Amino acid sequence: MFAIVGILVVFGAVIGGFLMEKGHMSVLVQPAELLIIAGASIGTLLVANPLYIIKGVIAGLLGVLKGSPFSKARYLSTLKMMYQFLNKVRKEGLLCVEMDVEKPKESSIFKNYPEFLSDHHAVDFLCDTLRTAITGGVDPFDMDQMMELDMEVHHTASTAPVDALTTVADALPGLGIVAAVLGVVITMGALGGPPEEIGEKVAAALVGTFLGILLCYGVVGPLSANMRKTADEHNEYLHVLRVLILSFLKGSAPMIAIEMGRRAIPANVRPSFDEMEKNCKNKDVAIDAVAA
Repeated sequence: MFAIVGILVVFGAVIGGFLMEKGHMSVLVQPAELLIIAGASIGTLLVANPLYIIKGVIAGLLGVLKGSPFSKARYLSTLKMMYQFLNKVRKEGLLCVEMDVEKPKESSIFKNYPEFLSDHHAVDFLCDTLRTAITGGVDPFDMDQMMELDMEVHHTASTAPVDALTTVADALPGLGIVAAVLGVVITMGALGGPPEEIGEKVAAALVGTFLGILLCYGVVGPLSANMRKTADEHNEYLHVLRVLILSFLKGSAPMIAIEMGRRAIPANVRPSFDEMEKNCKNKDVAIDAVAA
């Protein structure tokens, strides 16, 4: 939502300032220039990246428009889920959660947390780690190394679409110059015409450069930066799961493991200890109300 507001502010400020200087909006409406820049940008994206990265770019842009899913409420929900899960393990042993790990969508615990189940990377990260723990024979240090490796691979994959979009943003000023040069070529062919016609063609050429720079620094560049922050937030979420799981595997009680996970949550969305404790132990407490 804030991304949309930000884009509107960018265009509102630019257009508003242009109108204050007695500019005419009709001059900025140059479909041909926009077609050259937008079409060449999309073509650049298609040439430089395989299909799965292009799909990642689209999914990332849609995610930016929806806003970050990693709020305080999301973390409280995850801590409560893991508290219930770890308590079950402590009471009945690791083997009792084998079916929860093998079929998380059918789990009596996980199915109550649709936000977690919709995040297939987090589900795979948690279930694969627990599946390995259930088989036994893996030292906690080796388990930590395994989780760290998994996080690195996932983070590399999640930032590939960001790098692709950043490349497009970097290319936009140059593509704007291409559109401007084409406009100048057209202007050269009309030098024998009336001054008004030549002026319109020069203006159209300059609009190409203007659009390339504006789209780079006002739209595509900030969107790619937002996508990178979302990827970093997801990595931080996985890190919380990693700390929590490792603490439990080392022998900590469920509440201590949950507290270790809480300490790993980024400060801007970290719940207090009281919020976490009430949320985990009181089934009647609504997460949204606690997070408010």
